[in-house]
Amino acid sequence: MMEKWLVYSQESHALREPCRMWICSSQLFKEDSWLWDRSAHPGAMVHAFLIHTLRAPQAQDTGLCRVLYSCVFGAENSPDDPRPHGAERDRLLRKEQILAVARQVESMCWLQQQASGRTPLDLQPQSSDEPVPLHEAPLGAFRLAAGDPFQEPRTVVWLGVLSLGFALVLDAHENLLLAESTLRLLARLLLDHLRLLTPSTNLLLRADRIEGILTRFLPHGQLLFLNDQFVQGLEKEFSAAWPR
Repeated sequence: MMEKWLVYSQESHALREPCRMWICSSQLFKEDSWLWDRSAHPGAMVHAFLIHTLRAPQAQDTGLCRVLYSCVFGAENSPDDPRPHGAERDRLLRKEQILAVARQVESMCWLQQQASGRTPLDLQPQSSDEPVPLHEAPLGAFRLAAGDPFQEPRTVVWLGVLSLGFALVLDAHENLLLAESTLRLLARLLLDHLRLLTPSTNLLLRADRIEGILTRFLPHGQLLFLNDQFVQGLEKEFSAAWPR
């Protein structure tokens, strides 16, 4: 059985496009390509992005959290171990870290659901014709201490939309308001263009489209200040490249 775990790695090529100006939360910089190696980007303010389940559809799987997609912008090696690490060991470390984040997001979402009086029955898949209730979706943030599970302290911003959770793992002192707005934007784009909440959707077959959205709206893990007009332009560009 194929494991439903995707950690995207862009190895050896770049798609050349006209030079663009990006406004990120700390600087104004130029970028003359869309895709570069993302395995280690020292300027990344977002450490990772992930999509995971909030409730498994089968009763016997209730309470289990599964990571459906993840993109790591800055990888860490195993701490306190002088031995050289191969790619497989580092991949397993990233997998454990991302899964730990997903489980904690799921716990936080469930606690918020219980505090608001909503039950797990509210977390149901929907048909593609129903509007996605992002304005009602649980949203939150929490901090991770150094060593639990990352070497450096991190902040996690998360969003729960019915049966799916979306999360950004950030540097500890990143702009939370900008991160929250970015996460809402990413969730809307992914839900609108990929129809992630429909039962037949398979993220394993849509990883390239997810990457296309991240490349445009979260390039190299940089949080961007984007006005509505620029968002619409990028969205039209993505729609032209990836028709629904």
